[in-house]
Amino acid sequence: MGHHSDSKTTYKQEFFDREYSAKEAYGRLWGFTRKYRFRIYLGIVCGMLTAGTLLPLFQVIQPALDKVGGGERGAAGEVNGQDARSPSCGQDARHPDCVVDGQDARVPSINGQDARHPDEVGQEARSTRGSKEERKVLKEYGKFKKLAQKLGFELQDEDEALGAPLLFAILVIVPLAAMARCAFLFLNKYCLSWAALHTVKDLRCSILRHIQEQSMQFHGRIDVGQLMSRASSDPRLVQHIIQQVLQEVAEAPFEIVVSVGFIIWTAVQNNMLPTLVLLVIGFPLFMCPVVLLSKRIRKWAKKALERYSVVGSRIHEILSCVRVVKAYNTEEFENKKYEQANQSMLKASLRAVRWSLFVTPAVETVGIFLLCAFVVWCFVAQVKLSVIVPMLAPLLLIYRPIKQLSKLQVQLEQCRAALSRLFSILDVRMELPVKADAAPKTAFTDKIVFEDVSFRYDTAERDAVSHASFEIPRGKVVAVVGGTGSGKSTMSGLLARFYDPYEGRVTMDGIDLRDLRIPDLRTLVGSVMQETLLFNDTIEANIKYGSPDATHEQVVEAAKMANAHEFIMSQPEGYERQVGEKGFALSGGERQRIAIARAILRNPPILILDEATSALDTVTERLVQDAINRLMANRTTFAIAHRLSTIRDADLILVMREGVIVERGTHDELYAANGVYRHLCDMQKTV
Repeated sequence: MGHHSDSKTTYKQEFFDREYSAKEAYGRLWGFTRKYRFRIYLGIVCGMLTAGTLLPLFQVIQPALDKVGGGERGAAGEVNGQDARSPSCGQDARHPDCVVDGQDARVPSINGQDARHPDEVGQEARSTRGSKEERKVLKEYGKFKKLAQKLGFELQDEDEALGAPLLFAILVIVPLAAMARCAFLFLNKYCLSWAALHTVKDLRCSILRHIQEQSMQFHGRIDVGQLMSRASSDPRLVQHIIQQVLQEVAEAPFEIVVSVGFIIWTAVQNNMLPTLVLLVIGFPLFMCPVVLLSKRIRKWAKKALERYSVVGSRIHEILSCVRVVKAYNTEEFENKKYEQANQSMLKASLRAVRWSLFVTPAVETVGIFLLCAFVVWCFVAQVKLSVIVPMLAPLLLIYRPIKQLSKLQVQLEQCRAALSRLFSILDVRMELPVKADAAPKTAFTDKIVFEDVSFRYDTAERDAVSHASFEIPRGKVVAVVGGTGSGKSTMSGLLARFYDPYEGRVTMDGIDLRDLRIPDLRTLVGSVMQETLLFNDTIEANIKYGSPDATHEQVVEAAKMANAHEFIMSQPEGYERQVGEKGFALSGGERQRIAIARAILRNPPILILDEATSALDTVTERLVQDAINRLMANRTTFAIAHRLSTIRDADLILVMREGVIVERGTHDELYAANGVYRHLCDMQKTV
């Protein structure tokens, strides 16, 4: 059952899909974000500064704690102000009893050499360095003290208590660092969010613009639901990459650099250079799980996106055909198919989640192994605990940013899958070619000529139109009839330049349509298509579509000519009535009349009527046909009809079969010829 379910919902690879490398994908993405680079740079810099706001705390608090520790040691080593190690030794000079033959008797010697253990010597040297650092800290503290005195308060009491510097840090330095961190964090998140939202907006607009530029060949081959998923849902992952990932990228590497730098400094100070070798070898091992799992993560992230597209396609199809679904009582059948699509998406999503969630535990496990190896090495090398502890802190601190980077890799792979789907669309090149020197044309004055025109759809095995030749003089009516699939609608698409012929040419006033500016051609040619589609808006907005400057009076006049005014005003909302999705709030005849009113208002010199009256009842058809006849009086019309009664008065009738014009002439001529046309007329009993 599970296998059957998957086979039902398998993602159909689009003909334009292809894989993109990380360099290609993110290089292209940078092209969309480049215009917002100032905000991105500012956000990244603020993220780095956010990570760096802890440094002042370390620089102030740590020396203060060291001094507190030093003060305790000093207190333990002194009795009544004297050095407890030698009651008779003063501060500035060694006691004579402590000197034997010119040597310090407190320091054991062998043959005049210092006989203390090397670790004791090193400890004294470090104490000397510590004293220098303490003096430096006290010097800096003195500056703060003077500044505080100018502001009117004392940092220390009469006893010069050692807690004052730490209190100053807590009351002044820590709040300042916290406020700076808050400001940097806000700027980091806001700047990157701003850039992300603008980039996604540009990306979505570019996708829609590019899709609309493609020819009808492209639109005839794609699944609208899956295309909607790519254009609307996939860009959200891109937003996440810019908004979240860049924020973490700005912080995590900086923290890693600080931690690694501290480890290196500590190793150099304590002559632990072999530790650096371990660091160089061990650090890349953290990323091994990420590298090994990234391919599988990308694979299943892509599958999840693809199956999400299937879900979007299914619900779009169900809602578009909801009348058919209800008419045939197939709601339960469609529910099961939709459930299967969701189940398939769920499986792919869970598998992607499993692989991505495995990354973090794997990185943690590698980190634990490396930490254990480090401790074992320290034990073998007999490194003192006092030297190990300062290095363990940054090693533990470095874990969080490395863990963040491991998650980033997962997100980058998911985003790369989404970018591949988006850029696959943007790289489709099926738009009609537009010449740079295309000729402007504002009027139609002579005739349209089809010169040996042939056209074939990309997925078809034979020509939809084959070697068609005829003329449409200005002001004349040319009609084309034929059975389903004979090429009638394709012929009208060639006239409107929805397609370009692969042989022959279509000319207007002697100029090839491919040499004209497309906006000018669209202005000269108006269409009422076989499938009447309206936008989910008011009736007036639908009639004005394509003629935004028309007045309300002109809209009403066009509706009257299309015999639509009466049914429009029969409702309280009138022209402000909402027509619903695809106009489903109206009847088929009402939708058709709205579409005809839209064409009448546009008032083009050339009119294409593709089954324009097919959805009308007999009475309405006659009224609308009269209006169309008046409209066509001084216009050139190319009409397609199954109802032959609507084209009896055409100046020329073309009869098509399997893409070929098999008969041509007037109604009387063709009927008298006793051929295909007469057979069609007899079937409809129009004579």
